[in-house]
Amino acid sequence: MYRKEEQPLPPPEKFELPFEGKLSPNNRWVIMAELIPWDDFEEEYAKLFSAEKGAPAKLFRMALGTLIIKEKLGTSDRETIEQIRENPYLQYFIGLNCYQQEPPLESSMLVHFRKRIDGELINKINKKIVKREIDKSDKEVKKKDCLQEKGEKIKNKGKLILDATCAPADIKYPTDLGILNQARIETERIIDNLYKPLRVKLRKKPRTSRKIARKEYLKVAKKRKVSYQERRKAIGKQLKYLKKNLGNIEDLIQAGASLENLSKRQKNCLETIKKVYEQQQSMWENKTQSVPQRIVSLTQPHIRPIVRGKAGKPIEFGAKLSVSCVDNYVFLDKISLENFNESCHLKEQVEKYKETFGYYPESVHVDKIYRTRENRNWCKERGIRISGPKLGRPPKNVSEEEKKQAHSDECFRNAIEGKFGQAKRRFSLNLVMTKLPETSITSIAITFLVVNLSKLLRQFLSLFLSLFTNNRTGELIKPPFINFDYTLNNFYVLKLIDLSENSWSKVA
Repeated sequence: MYRKEEQPLPPPEKFELPFEGKLSPNNRWVIMAELIPWDDFEEEYAKLFSAEKGAPAKLFRMALGTLIIKEKLGTSDRETIEQIRENPYLQYFIGLNCYQQEPPLESSMLVHFRKRIDGELINKINKKIVKREIDKSDKEVKKKDCLQEKGEKIKNKGKLILDATCAPADIKYPTDLGILNQARIETERIIDNLYKPLRVKLRKKPRTSRKIARKEYLKVAKKRKVSYQERRKAIGKQLKYLKKNLGNIEDLIQAGASLENLSKRQKNCLETIKKVYEQQQSMWENKTQSVPQRIVSLTQPHIRPIVRGKAGKPIEFGAKLSVSCVDNYVFLDKISLENFNESCHLKEQVEKYKETFGYYPESVHVDKIYRTRENRNWCKERGIRISGPKLGRPPKNVSEEEKKQAHSDECFRNAIEGKFGQAKRRFSLNLVMTKLPETSITSIAITFLVVNLSKLLRQFLSLFLSLFTNNRTGELIKPPFINFDYTLNNFYVLKLIDLSENSWSKVA
């Protein structure tokens, strides 16, 4: 059951504190709370619950706000709840009316929040926040309306950067021998659980040869350098032990053992082990290193190897995502747990740009893999310039203007690499700790939302500090000589205030 909070949230100045204090409206969490359109998506979140049955669910602001706090601070689920319990600004951010000593929710609720708030909803919120920033000026909106009324064609505007990356998952680096050894150990535990209710009926437990199998594994795993013949021989032995254990499990089931004696995790793991055995047996017989839908983790069977070809990390294991960058704001356009060719989605990403802003970009900045003949012709038909040299043999004579343009395009495209670096070094994109496929997608989408919110927050705070700074020398000046005209101009250019109303409007 979902019940909307009818009582309006008080302003930060009236937030009740036990020690007779007030929240500062210039705090980063108060400013960030104003940037997010909570009410616009609460109705969509409420559709997930029944209107009459069940206990009242947590509000959308509390659910999304908790996930943003976790990503922003880079803490675990339990530590996030402790931070919220201790910090009144965080409690205001998630929608509480007053400070309370007890934690507002359990840490296990964050898993449910990640399941309910999917990546698609996060992307909608992200696009709405950024679009509101870019299209804040009333003059630009009026120009668009006039052009649409006259039936004139809207000119291409802006620059779009496209690129793809991988979000590595929190798994052990997979090897064929290691996966087979882990699968063998899990089957031995399953045999022990299935045999317990059959002790009276079956006097002897099925033989697994676990000690011998472990010695055979360690004999090769402890070596620093292993030859191809030694590794192949060790894999063949582990395959035989695993086949024997799977046969013993089938015999126990026929003897009367029930899979109900296993936990849900063990049931899922058993199905995964059967697929792993089929894949590894096929690769061993055919002497190959690849197989379709290859499983590299027993606990997270949805993870696939993503070949990237980067220095130091030729292969990564996690979700692959296509990202677009507009005015240093990033959007998650496509995310998949399977490998894909990012060049096939250029048209879709450009169309999303038009759907969001109402016009095509003036230029698209991409790397070599995107510059196919089909993509070039498609962009040319719509008047979009695609970066990079033309296809075919390079010309002998290149003008200085073309060289300058190519250098400018490459420098401009580096912006999206910086965003990837920020998301991976500052936030959690470099190692996704969630285990389920749906929660992993939500966690990745939250990362890009927090990246954009951080940019907006820095933009606002830097302009606020410029009130007390001389724009020429950078030295602090006295309050009576603050250059209000210069700072007001900057706020208007970045669309943080509306001069037509002659008053300060809400941030964003």
